[in-house]
Amino acid sequence: MRLGPGLLVTAAFIGPGTITTASVAGANFGFALIWTLLFSVIATILLQSMAARLGVATGKDLAQALRAHIHTPVLKVLASFLVISAIGVGSAAYEAGNLSGASMGLIKIFPTINAQIWTPLIAFISALLLYSGKHKVVENALILLVILMSLVFISTLVMAAPPISQVLAGFIPTMPEGSVTTVLALIGTTIVPYNLFLHSGVLAAKYNNNSDKRKIIKQTNIDTSLSITLGGVITLAILSTASVAFYGTDAGKVSAANMAVQLEPLLGGAAHYFFAIGLFAAGLTSAITAPLAGAYAVCGMLGWSNKMQSSRFKSVALVILLFGAAVASLGLDPVAVIIFAQAANGLLLPIITVYLLWLVNQKAVMGNYTNSVLLNLITVPILLLIFGLSSYKLISLIF
Repeated sequence: MRLGPGLLVTAAFIGPGTITTASVAGANFGFALIWTLLFSVIATILLQSMAARLGVATGKDLAQALRAHIHTPVLKVLASFLVISAIGVGSAAYEAGNLSGASMGLIKIFPTINAQIWTPLIAFISALLLYSGKHKVVENALILLVILMSLVFISTLVMAAPPISQVLAGFIPTMPEGSVTTVLALIGTTIVPYNLFLHSGVLAAKYNNNSDKRKIIKQTNIDTSLSITLGGVITLAILSTASVAFYGTDAGKVSAANMAVQLEPLLGGAAHYFFAIGLFAAGLTSAITAPLAGAYAVCGMLGWSNKMQSSRFKSVALVILLFGAAVASLGLDPVAVIIFAQAANGLLLPIITVYLLWLVNQKAVMGNYTNSVLLNLITVPILLLIFGLSSYKLISLIF
């Protein structure tokens, strides 16, 4: 089976932020937080599979379904404001980090070339792909980048050669002192609300006219499981490499920006370039998927077409991309916008997951493709954790 739309989710959540979070987790806590990745991957597979099934079964993305099933005008306006704030504005705010991350990777590979040209060039490449309006072109480009990213980070892990016994021990849940924030960050970089809009939107557009929905849903479930598992393996590789290189040392602050350089004494010059290429691929994939996710959310909530060929869809995606490029190129500080987006995401994540669960249990909406009782029982503890994660994020932002 050929992997496809599920890899867009992997491309979206493996970005510079995930590389930084996984690097910090490995450097500060060794292999102890690997169990968090396992939980995050399982939770993401369940939620993304539901969103994907919604798209295939109804022909609507999550934003369109939300708009269609809220009938009270005031609630519809509030829902639109929250989704557009969290997903649309959030995608624009995070886009600056995605472009900056991709640029950092190229700067480390080509240090003699003027660093100022990379961000506009990457933004231009992303804009060309988005403006093409062709799912196949965008999907194939992202698949190639995810494959490159996978080869890079897994090769770096092989070079680091972590002790297998210590890696396996990390799957046993423990909470080292001071690790709560990092645990939540690892979960938060994997269970991403805008991916629910992205995944459902891509599949709704791709299979809207396909009559064999049962077969498509089965294929999509396999695609989603394998793709997100691959994303978990990439994150595991980054965390484990950072653990081998930095845990128990005084290497200082570790981040996506400096990890490539800091790995060189341990793994040699090849690792420096490997990691830089991976950082570039991670930044570019997220730079393409963030505007897509934002466009699906904004267009769906406003009742506009969710087709990539639509002029409104392209315009929303390009505005998000241009905002990120301006912030990254001009050195502007997106902190205020990011804090606002994080607060909106903290509110949206539990609401949208509960709504998604309710929606995929409605026979009137899903027909014969509703959730099983077992799937609902498995999802409940995940929802409880999401409520806890969102509450913690909101409290930390307020206080």
